[in-house]
Amino acid sequence: MSDISRLLLPWFELHGRKNLPWQQQVTPYSVWLSEIMLQQTQVATVIPYFNKFLNAFPNVKDLAEAQLDQVLKYWAGLGYYARARNLHKTAQIIHHEFDGLFPDSQEKLMTLPGIGQSTSGAILSLALGRHAAILDGNVKRVLSRLYQVDGWYGQTAVSKKLWMLAEQQTPAKQTAFYNQAMMDLGSMICKRSRPDCERCPLNKICKSCLESTQAQFPVSKPKKNRPHKHRWFLLHRFANKLLLEHRPEQGIWGGLWSLPEIEKLDALPDWQVRQVGQCAEINSLNEKILKHQFSHFDLSISLVEVIVPQSFVTSTHSRVSDSNRLKWVEWDELENHGLPAPVEKILSSQQPTAGVS
Repeated sequence: MSDISRLLLPWFELHGRKNLPWQQQVTPYSVWLSEIMLQQTQVATVIPYFNKFLNAFPNVKDLAEAQLDQVLKYWAGLGYYARARNLHKTAQIIHHEFDGLFPDSQEKLMTLPGIGQSTSGAILSLALGRHAAILDGNVKRVLSRLYQVDGWYGQTAVSKKLWMLAEQQTPAKQTAFYNQAMMDLGSMICKRSRPDCERCPLNKICKSCLESTQAQFPVSKPKKNRPHKHRWFLLHRFANKLLLEHRPEQGIWGGLWSLPEIEKLDALPDWQVRQVGQCAEINSLNEKILKHQFSHFDLSISLVEVIVPQSFVTSTHSRVSDSNRLKWVEWDELENHGLPAPVEKILSSQQPTAGVS
């Protein structure tokens, strides 16, 4: 048994997390779902989403047979929506090509959409009792400090070194406990800022702790200037309906329903003619309604409210039906559509108003 295992496993027995929802009735499905949700997302944020998602789609079959819109509705607010689309695709593959059973080899698991080496290792070790290493963000941070791994772990050479260390240290026995303990240590003790080294079971063998270099590891991603974008969101209203647009699967908020958007306000008449076939007058403008941060840029949102006449709605029906991207939706049916969190926030502050007849 390695020094890490010898010191870490007793700590996990006393202090490790054992009451998380996905730890109660452990299955490959629940582990897979939790691992995907936990990518780029904190545990506290994931828990209510996990519970609601699992209640709606209790198993692979239910998820595979659901419409993508349903899946995205339960994912809305978690961000990084490619994760939800890949969940749906993978569920369909497992249901149709693997008779509903998760593959039991890393090679096969890694052929599935959205499942990489660490996620496959988690499924194999935590759910199937196999010997497999993991390397999520928490484990990367622990190993980077333990061994003072130089360089940002997004670089290929650094990632390879961390994987080598992870595989060397992962014990053949009690693998599930060890992997969970490493994740817990990174989340609870070896935090990004202000790591609690005094309570760390590895403080006697951690190079960063011994040399007081915790703040230097892991090495941060090289900073770049974050670009800023501005968009006008279009709120077309008629009576108790509003016009939504189904976003392409690729790109920001892929596959969700959103308010249509334009880059410049003077492009509104052209957008209306091109998409709807008729112009409608602006009712109100709100130029500073919301700011939203993505991983690689900042977005400022302004709102254009257009209360449309009956003739505008009539002229849209054939176009909406043909394009399958625009749709008039009743306000009380919004909850049945997967909406980006900023759009949901905007619409929650806008009360339906009567249209112009």
